[in-house]
Amino acid sequence: MTTQADKARAFRALHEASGPFIIPNPWDIGSARLLEALGFKALATTSAGYAFTLGVPDNAVGREQMIRHLAELAPSTDLPVSADLENGFGDAPEDAAETIRQAAAAGVVGGSIEDATGRTDDPIYAHELAVERVRAAVEAARALPFPFTLTARAENYLVGRADLADTIRRLQAFQEAGADVLYAPALRTREDIAAVVSSVDRPVNVLMGMAGMSFSVDDLAQMGVKRISVGGALARAALGALLRASNEMLGRGTFTYTNEAAPTKEITDLFASVRKAG
Repeated sequence: MTTQADKARAFRALHEASGPFIIPNPWDIGSARLLEALGFKALATTSAGYAFTLGVPDNAVGREQMIRHLAELAPSTDLPVSADLENGFGDAPEDAAETIRQAAAAGVVGGSIEDATGRTDDPIYAHELAVERVRAAVEAARALPFPFTLTARAENYLVGRADLADTIRRLQAFQEAGADVLYAPALRTREDIAAVVSSVDRPVNVLMGMAGMSFSVDDLAQMGVKRISVGGALARAALGALLRASNEMLGRGTFTYTNEAAPTKEITDLFASVRKAG
């Protein structure tokens, strides 16, 4: 049986190996097991994808509900799971630290803390507070009995603030605070990504799956990117198929969408292969 410590060491090894790796984002047990069966080496949760399964917008799920989700998903796969922990579900550094402790207890071996407040009028924490929150999360992670991989996120670009200099300054401060991985979601250009990678000496995660971005794994490797995630893109792709199928039935009264649906046997065989391996 794969233990949490085994998963933690395997996850850390992926960050230390040469070349980048893709860490896709499942939103439930079924999608996690399918991604495992397809051959991915690690998974990351998606706050947006999970929120959509509950019929609510992203960032509308509280910590208690999110921890329950992690406690269901993480043990369902033999792969390492890193958690999207939003801003730690509170403003104070201790909120971030407590979220790390609870997420680890739920079975994940990594997690991210972001510097977004969730408030439209003041979307990003002040620099000093943002650093203190990461430092508290790091301290909580280091107190665990296994190597928890802590990712620190600078959210400027995701909230519409295309300030590369401030983003780099924050990531460098998060590095000094002890973060294992650095992440600035919504960087879109080769120049910005390369500038971030060259400005730090920790593994950098880049978000793909946004409309208009066409970098390949090889492209990102040339920029020095270590980890590639897709956020809620897989969940949105699945929901996009559902919406197109539903609109076809309602609008045209036809059912041609079934021609592109995955065969039942293919899905069944993939699930069976994971259960047999586990």
